Amino acid sequence: MKNQLEQRLAALRTEFETGQKMLADLESRQVNLKSTLLRISGATQVLEELLAATRPTGGDGALLREEQSIPSLPME
Repeated sequence: MKNQLEQRLAALRTEFETGQKMLADLESRQVNLKSTLLRISGATQVLEELLAATRPTGGDGALLREEQSIPSLPME
């Protein structure tokens, strides 16, 4: 009986260590993914601002009519 308990304890400790390593790996991947998403977000914002600066305007500085239209979302 004691031998079985010791074997089970050893197995649980091994599983626990494996789980801790997996968690550390996932946390590291999460940090990397957040960093990547932040860079993508920044690049997207820069490109949107550059595109907005190149849009044609009317004589009064307002955007031309087709540039002002915002597509409506379909109603369900």
